[in-house]
Amino acid sequence: MSAAMSRILLLGGSAEAGALAEQLAEAGIPAVYSYAGAVARPKAQPLPQRIGGFGGLDGLCAYCAAEGITAIIDATHPFAARMSNTAVAAAARLNLPLIALERAPWERLPGDNWHEVADMAEAARHLIGPRIFLGIGRNELAAFANAPGHFLLRLVDAPESPPLPRADWIVARGPFRFEDDLALLRDHAITCVVSKNAGGSGAYAKIAAARALGLTVVMIRRPEIALRLRVETVAEVMGWLAAHACSQLRGV
Repeated sequence: MSAAMSRILLLGGSAEAGALAEQLAEAGIPAVYSYAGAVARPKAQPLPQRIGGFGGLDGLCAYCAAEGITAIIDATHPFAARMSNTAVAAAARLNLPLIALERAPWERLPGDNWHEVADMAEAARHLIGPRIFLGIGRNELAAFANAPGHFLLRLVDAPESPPLPRADWIVARGPFRFEDDLALLRDHAITCVVSKNAGGSGAYAKIAAARALGLTVVMIRRPEIALRLRVETVAEVMGWLAAHACSQLRGV
């Protein structure tokens, strides 16, 4: 693949995006890694980085035009529906090829006690017991502000003020281990776990630990995203670039 034939916008934020960034850098393919800015200290990447939103569809289209972007790879978190839908719309408007790198969701296993819900508001109405582990990040905690119970939060960055009225928190970045999450749930006498169905291995430990302890997991289903080409592995993305995209990309 000729590096001169492409300039990729990699919408990142997932573990898979980091692995893909390494492959793009090793292959010498010009690319920009874009972070949404959801965490204060994002991981360094082997590609040029930009941090922050684009300002909606018009802003993303303007950025792609100004930077000579020739293809978009959406490797955001599976719950970043707004960004993913905006990327699909921008690719259609600009006639750019787009592929999504998205890991498969978790599947219920024997011994799992899941209560599946559509969104955070519904999750807040189905909490069980007095001590709840919210494994959902920080951006959607407001849905639980008036929910009963005491909450344990796990956050990537330390909050400047209490995120919820009745909450303790720990600051940690995955991947997490089963043994550690098992001890965490036991030590805090957790009675229910709330989780997004993010898929992958990095955050699965809490699901396995809840299963081992017989706890209910309030599992939030993934949001709907516009139809797009979707694959689950870095190798498939690299193959797509080699087989399909490069012959169609504009010269930079």
